[in-house]
Order: sequence, then C-alpha cells, then structure tokens
Amino acid sequence: RGLSLGSAIKNALLPQRSPNGDRTNVIKTLINSFRYPRKGPGMMWEACAEKVKAMGGKVEMAARVNGCAYDEARSTWTVQFKDRDGNLQSIEADHVISSAPMRELVCGIRPEVSDRTRRAAESLKYRDFLTVMLILKERNKFADNWIYIHDPRVKVGSVQNFKSWSPEMVPDPDKACYGLEYFCFEGDGLWESKDEELIELAKRELIQIGLSQEGDVVDGTVVRQKKAYPVYDDDYALHVAAIRQELDTRYPNLHLVGRNGMHKYNNQDHAMMTAMLCVENILADAKLYDLWQVNADAEYHEQGDEVSDEKSGSGLRLVPTRVDREPELASET
Repeated sequence: RGLSLGSAIKNALLPQRSPNGDRTNVIKTLINSFRYPRKGPGMMWEACAEKVKAMGGKVEMAARVNGCAYDEARSTWTVQFKDRDGNLQSIEADHVISSAPMRELVCGIRPEVSDRTRRAAESLKYRDFLTVMLILKERNKFADNWIYIHDPRVKVGSVQNFKSWSPEMVPDPDKACYGLEYFCFEGDGLWESKDEELIELAKRELIQIGLSQEGDVVDGTVVRQKKAYPVYDDDYALHVAAIRQELDTRYPNLHLVGRNGMHKYNNQDHAMMTAMLCVENILADAKLYDLWQVNADAEYHEQGDEVSDEKSGSGLRLVPTRVDREPELASET
C-alpha cells in the first residue's frame, strides 16, 4: 500500500529513514529491514513445539487426520488420525482449531454437512507450487531476498536468494542457494515431472536469466507444496460464506484459521495471528476478536469500519483490537 512509480523512484534516490526509528509513514513494500530466524522459519516451529511439550502438550508429527466427529449432545469432538507408524488414533476435545484446507475439512465432518455446503466446499479451488533449490558457485551476488522473473523465455516465476535471508542458511561462503519457484496445478506436466527433470530445467533457466554459468550448480532438490494458494474465482466468496454459515450454526466449537483453513490469501504472519486470536476467544469463552477481519494489511477493526488513510500506509503492525475497541498503533520493541 502507498506504492506508486513516483514513490518508488523517490525511495531509490532518497531511501526512507527515520532518526528515531519511527516507520509509521514507510511504504510497506519498501521496508528496508525486518527480523528473520537465523536458520529459516522452521526454527519458529521447532521452538513452538518445544514450548508445547514443556507445558505438557503433545505434538504428533507426520500424522494424517481422517475425520472429525461431533457429538452435539456433549458438545465434544472426536478427531481420528493415523500416526506416523500407521496406527489409528483418536483424540477427544471440546474445541477443534483447523488450518487444514477448507475443502477437505468440510467433507470429513461427521455428521455430514448439508448437500449445499458440501457442493460449496467441493467447488473451492487451489493453485499449487514447487520450488527447485540449487546450490551453486556464487558468481552474481545480489542483495535481494527474492526477485520476480518476467522473461517469456522461461517458466520460473521468481527466484529466492536464501543467503540474503540469512547467511547461516548457506554456511559455505563460496556458495549460493537459489530457490526457483514455479506455479502449477497438481497433476499437470510441471508437477508430474521427475525431480531430475525439474533440476535440469531450473539449471537451464538460471543460465538464461543470467544468474549462473554452465557447470556452476553442484547440487539440487525439489520441494512440492500442494494447495499453496487458495484460488479467488468468481464464486469463491459465495462458497466460503455458505460454508461459514453452516459451520457457525451446527458446529460452534470448530474454529477455522490460517490461509487454507479460511480459504484466504493471507501472509504467514496474518495466518499465525488468526490462530492466536482464536485461542484468546476460546480462553475467554467469548468472541473478543473477529478472525475474518484479520486482513491482508494486518489491520484489526470492527466489521464495516474503515481504516484511516494515515494508518493504511503504515509500516507498523497494528495492535490486534477487540471488537468493542478502536485500533491503536503498536510501539516498536
């Protein structure tokens, strides 16, 4: 927000700085610094898992949920899943917080949802994603964390530079690690290509866009991510509204969070915030926060309220606001 050609040129010639660290008027797209885990975002989830265990909780890794059964008389859920060894397990809970894809969750609820809601869930679509990571000799250093590619000769959509995120992610000072990102659909030609074919494609395209030379790449691997992007087609909002209406009415202690859980194209920090605010609601046994108002700019406000223009261009995160209070800016820590 707040980004235009004129502001981009101004920022290039006169970078935005503030002697007291106030970033209120910094255009979000042009923020020059941020915090990042030394060895990548996985460090956050490892630390989170350890804290859960330290408080007596249990984290089931490599488990697959088969379905969720709701007992209306007792207002409890039974969640069935297969553990990493293939054994069928179940957990009983008063509340279920789900970040699973909305389509799969809705179709796995028992008792079953109405035909109308099932059809709405089955109509939701997703865009998939794969990344080819290449380790190579570092010839062309660039400071960007990622760059978008608009060259019609290649299929790659963007290139991440992992060393620019954190030097500790590429411990060899003479090497670089680039992640070439490809947008696709599960089952299409790109998705079904063998890893070796994708690595060769990425190596060729990296040369074509001028970031490497023949023989530079020493290793590579492929990571596929299903349902990376919820598709916003003409009818998705109607489908989501129909699903929300029935879930809120028939299953009040089932809570949807995150990008896939809410079929909402938000960033990782927004997805995390929906889960955090959801827990606040459960602990208070009241709807203190409307999770669906955690929007793409991390602004939290009452339904129907407009965020003022002076705040809309802010680089600061807004304090998550209770539905009965006005938003205020958070101080930097």
